[in-house]
Amino acid sequence: MKEKLQQITQKALAQISEVESLDRLNEIRVAFLGKKGELTEVMKGMRDVPAEERPSVGQWVNEARSSIEAALEKVKENMTAKLREAKLLSEVIDVTLPAKKNNVGHRHPNTIALEEVERIFVGMGYEVVEGPEVEYDYYNFEALNIPANHPAKDEQDTFYIGNDILLRTQTSPVQVRTMEKGKLPIRMIAPGRVYRPAELHAKHSPSFHQIEGLVIDKNITFADLKGTLAQFAVELFGPDTKVKFRPHHFPFTEPSAEVDVTCFKCGGKGCRMCKGSGWIEILGCGMVHPRVLEMSGINPDEYTGFAFGVGLERIALLKYEIDDMRLLYENDTRFLKQF
Repeated sequence: MKEKLQQITQKALAQISEVESLDRLNEIRVAFLGKKGELTEVMKGMRDVPAEERPSVGQWVNEARSSIEAALEKVKENMTAKLREAKLLSEVIDVTLPAKKNNVGHRHPNTIALEEVERIFVGMGYEVVEGPEVEYDYYNFEALNIPANHPAKDEQDTFYIGNDILLRTQTSPVQVRTMEKGKLPIRMIAPGRVYRPAELHAKHSPSFHQIEGLVIDKNITFADLKGTLAQFAVELFGPDTKVKFRPHHFPFTEPSAEVDVTCFKCGGKGCRMCKGSGWIEILGCGMVHPRVLEMSGINPDEYTGFAFGVGLERIALLKYEIDDMRLLYENDTRFLKQF
């Protein structure tokens, strides 16, 4: 038994001395010390050794194992050190080379415009409210005084998911959901993504963003609406900005208007941006229709309110003089770095 153990030890040491890779070293470890290794097989034969000889045989086995393990560990350390040295030599840093530049991200033009609008209205005491983009037909149309077969539905082509479920065409459903909660008064803006089937080109996109506002309280008049939007325009476009209200029609407001602001590029004198008129259309607005209030559980004889809506991309395009809406969606870093 002792001779057999010496032969196994010498065989293992000879193979270890010739090893050239860590993988081969591990194979040798398994071949001699693994569950089915040569030394392990010898240990399994201990049951056939007479009881009085087992202590001596056990000592020989342990000595053989210790010799093999010591040789394996020594070679492993030497090989690991050589590999580490070779790696360090191959990764020497040339300090004369220019350093790698880390590109730091920044806010998107839409984000900048949205944060500016939110800052203005939050400063006026408004709350920022969000709602679902997948909406019911009732909230997107009917509760806004746009029943089935209403002509306004043709003006707002819609992505329908089912008979009564759609991708919202405006963020006005958030206003309805807020009114239904019955917590009055209300001062809120609802920014978010909306969807309308449209061909993507310089001025339109099938997916864009709106910011709609709503105020509901006692004794709210059109004068409150005008004062609010005039202050908003001054805050957003500059202290010399003036507003002009033109009569319009929206199913959910009565009376309704579209709002123009003096061109912030030419100061109202006329230029390429305002097409020589001195004015730029910015948003739509009006007093909340009594029927809309009734459908949301609010008494129109006691409460009145106004609503307005502006396209976020329109603000970004105008404020930063961008002439193509598609630039906002292409993620071209050459464009985005300008902001």
